[in-house]
This record gives sequence, C-alpha cells and structure tokens, in this order.
Amino acid sequence: MPIAKAQPGSTLLNPSNHALIMIDHQSQMAFATKSIDPVQLRNNTALVAKAAKEFKVATILTTVAEKSFSGPMFDEIKSVFPEHDVIDRTTMNTWEDARIADRVNSFGKDKIVFAGLWTSVCIVGPVLSALDQGFEAYVITDASGDVSDEAHERAIERMILQGARPMTSLQYLLELQRDWARSETYNETVATSIAHGGGYGLGLIYAKTMFNASEAH
Repeated sequence: MPIAKAQPGSTLLNPSNHALIMIDHQSQMAFATKSIDPVQLRNNTALVAKAAKEFKVATILTTVAEKSFSGPMFDEIKSVFPEHDVIDRTTMNTWEDARIADRVNSFGKDKIVFAGLWTSVCIVGPVLSALDQGFEAYVITDASGDVSDEAHERAIERMILQGARPMTSLQYLLELQRDWARSETYNETVATSIAHGGGYGLGLIYAKTMFNASEAH
C-alpha cells in the first residue's frame, strides 16, 4: 500500500530541474499561425518568458533565418531577456543545431520545456528528438501554434503518444511558484498573473482591491 508524503511528484517542474527552449516566436511565423489568436499568443509567450526570468530558469532563445526571412523574436520575449544570446538557425529542427545541443548539455537538466512556432514542425522535431535521447519533454501548448487547428492538434497528439507532457503558460508559472508562502517570488508571480493571466488575473485584482486578500494567508 502506498504511503502519502508531503512532497512533490517527480514529474513536476521546479525552477532548477529543467531548461526552457523558446523557438521561432517570430513575425513571419506568426503571420500564418491560425490555431491561436496572435494577441493571445503574444500574451502567453510574455507570461512564459517572465516566469522563466523570475525563477531564473536555464533558458535558450532561438530563431530561424531571422535576418533573411522570419524576422526578429517577439519583443514580449526580447524585452524580458534584453542581454540574452539568441541562437539563429538554418535547421527547422532546433535539436539538429550543434549549438543548441552544447547549450542543453551545459545546463545538465533532464527535463526540457518547449514552446514555439510552428507546433507541427519546429516543436515536433526537437521534442521527438529529445525524447529519443532520453530527456523528459514538456510542451507549453498555448505558447505554441500552427497554420491550422488540425496541424496543431495532430502535432500535440503525436508528441503525447511518444511521452511528451502538455501544459499551459499559466500552469507553467504556477507550477514553478507551487507554494504561496514562497515570499521571495510571490510578488512577481502575482504581478505576472495579473498582467497576463486573463480572468485569473482579474480575480486577483478584485480580491486584493476589495478585501486586501493574500494567497499566503
């Protein structure tokens, strides 16, 4: 018979047990993305970027053909990581770029979180490659998108069948916070939730304004 213990499960993410790779969040890629509204996509990528910065997650930012075709990475990401080195590739599969492999190896994390455009090409490729090499892969589905709902959904299904774990952008932030008593990240987590958390953020504004409520109490 199992014994309950007050500790998190091994598949849950925390700030130090994973790396985040944000892939091809670029204007040319977004123009053809139809599975998610571009305003929502940009909001969700900002949420993910701020979560990673707040919790000091090992992060890789990468683009494809930035200067010749796809354009710059979303400012919602670049503004959060203004000094971050963005790796520009020619490969559609990020995992086939040796610089990415070197960066991943330097982090020494066995869990990798992915988000990007398009799901069926630039996310499927590295996720399946990472899984094949023994990594645990997570996909932030609402910070990713594709040319159609069909393309996005089939890509997610294909990755899940191989063992990938889907999640959302708000889930990512709250999974890193996990405990409202963690005062060192509480204020930033609430601020990011208010700015980018949709209805949840509105609820926080209401509770704090009307009742001076605090999740930690």
